[in-house]
Amino acid sequence: MATQNSRSAARLMLAPAVILLLGWMLVPLVMTLLFSFKKYLPLRGGDLGWVGFDNYVRFVTSSAFWPSVWATLAIVGGVLLITVVFGVLLAILLNQPMWGQGVVRILVISPFFVMPTVSALVWKNMFMDPVNGLFAHIWKFFGAAPLEWLSQASLQSIVMIVSWQWLPFATLILLTAIQSLDREQLEAAEMDGATPLQRFAYVTLPHLGRAITVVVLIQTIFLLGIFAEIFVTTQGSFGTRTLTYLIYQRVLESQNVGLGSAGGVYAIILANIIAIFLMRMVGKNLDK
Repeated sequence: MATQNSRSAARLMLAPAVILLLGWMLVPLVMTLLFSFKKYLPLRGGDLGWVGFDNYVRFVTSSAFWPSVWATLAIVGGVLLITVVFGVLLAILLNQPMWGQGVVRILVISPFFVMPTVSALVWKNMFMDPVNGLFAHIWKFFGAAPLEWLSQASLQSIVMIVSWQWLPFATLILLTAIQSLDREQLEAAEMDGATPLQRFAYVTLPHLGRAITVVVLIQTIFLLGIFAEIFVTTQGSFGTRTLTYLIYQRVLESQNVGLGSAGGVYAIILANIIAIFLMRMVGKNLDK
């Protein structure tokens, strides 16, 4: 058993890392809170003093606030729906014996390691370009007019790009969960006369419940801060301006640090509300 001296020494050695981590998290948060109560315009006078809750009122009453919240939730919900549904199907497919199984799995997972900026540029120029894009050529082949994706189906385009990035992550987690499924359960269900669809609905899917919850939780945390894909493709136009992008516009484009900081606080509140809801869902699944 560890002695009191050894525990004290362990705490002492961990203290610098803990202090650094706390400082890394708390200093930006404190500065954001501080600036949110001030009128701070770096290129137009600098610090102009305290304004109380004026920045919060201005940000939430802005005509762009609620559309940005809706766009954020729509993108998150759309990506989660696509990645979970197709992640389950791909995981089941990759779990089947096939020639070159290892290579196929690597190819399926590889998009997750592509930087968001690069993937957005690839989709924008190689697939969604209305003149030279792959989709445009397919449309022309069937005699249809090419669709201008980033203007006519902008929100759907962002969801498609982000889903392509996150689908490998969901597939990997769900494939690991499927591989941990006891084969005897499936064999017993098959011997009892259960069809493949019934085996999936009553054996495989319940077994994937915890893995799906983990996928939803982790992806939501990252998707709430989506930025690069929007910046590269639509730059917030055509209804794709998320809360994160709105904050960027207030801070860097409008040079209003105080107003952007108030938006950052709202983003933190929204993220925590969603996180609490998801953690409750995770707790219920883990207790089963």
